[in-house]
Amino acid sequence: MPLRIYSTNMMKKLAFCLTLILCFYLNLSIAQNERPQEPKIPFNYNVEDVVFFNSKADSIKLAGTLTLPKAIKKPPVAILISGSGPQNRDAYLKPFNHKPFLVLADYLTKQGIAVLRYDDRGVGESQGKFKDATSFDFALDVEAAIHFLKTRNDIDTSKIGLIGHSEGGLIAPIVTSKNKDVAFVVMLAGPGVDGGKILETQSRKMMELRGVQKMMIDENEKLTTIIYDVIKRYKNTDTIKSKIAKGLNNFKAQNPMSIVSPSITPILIEQQFKILESKWLLEFIKIDPKEYLEKTTCSILVLNGSKDVQVLPEVNLPEIQKALATSGNTDVTIKELENLNHLFQTAETGNLDEYKTIEETFAPSALKLIADWINERF
Repeated sequence: MPLRIYSTNMMKKLAFCLTLILCFYLNLSIAQNERPQEPKIPFNYNVEDVVFFNSKADSIKLAGTLTLPKAIKKPPVAILISGSGPQNRDAYLKPFNHKPFLVLADYLTKQGIAVLRYDDRGVGESQGKFKDATSFDFALDVEAAIHFLKTRNDIDTSKIGLIGHSEGGLIAPIVTSKNKDVAFVVMLAGPGVDGGKILETQSRKMMELRGVQKMMIDENEKLTTIIYDVIKRYKNTDTIKSKIAKGLNNFKAQNPMSIVSPSITPILIEQQFKILESKWLLEFIKIDPKEYLEKTTCSILVLNGSKDVQVLPEVNLPEIQKALATSGNTDVTIKELENLNHLFQTAETGNLDEYKTIEETFAPSALKLIADWINERF
């Protein structure tokens, strides 16, 4: 999970920081010891390396792995959708040395559910450019995966489902809102509010865990709200820059005694414009998942860990529930899982620092819940 800080000295000056902690990657190197849950050869199911193509994105090749139960002739199948940041088919979290999609695929396949997982575009053996892609582009990759699976004669093509983690839990409803070939969705720590709200709430939670004073957190949130509101309202880059600068300068003028005001300088304001370099981030801030959840009528399981400090359950689950009620969906299961973090590990605090210290990759109770829910229906 990257910690993108657009002003590196803000916290030192008790000013605001813009953090994007939703994502899953950091380019750090650590010892790559196997975790206890990682499956080992020989597997008691069939494993096939596959490729498919996205005809809506210059026919880029996407490469992945399809695992198939041996004992079931035409099993249901789940497509795994990764969270933010470039990830391979195992959703390998390099700084934390975990492969949650490898563990999830192994477990589900052993429970009679086929699984397709693939390298993100521009990652591993997949073609395309990751940097320029938005959540909507990744949704097109998922649609390509669905189209590929429908050509297979060794799965039940009427039982194709999506399992999305974090941003993947946003991408899944984007797909299902217009694609009726999806039989089920599992949202793992997926958002129920727009990206700006996700970033604001996780920033607040992370600062609370660091022991930052409430007054500082509140003032930080006022400034990030100014920036995100501008991004949500305007499209033109120059307009966004001028509106952000005006908003921050107005805040400083109107709140000279604020703890963050001394740090609002031309240099700091210029640093905030780095947010405009990410097409993905600009789009993510604007996307409201409720728009797509309200159009999702297939069976859906929504899971969030009680110690998730990145996609907060108390913020997101109620909004997801409201949106699905609006959809008229009659098969909705929403659960907050006790003591699980954003990665669905059993955790003490949920803080990012714990991820790499926890040997467990994916809580067995969560794995069982997912498999049982799918098998009860399909």
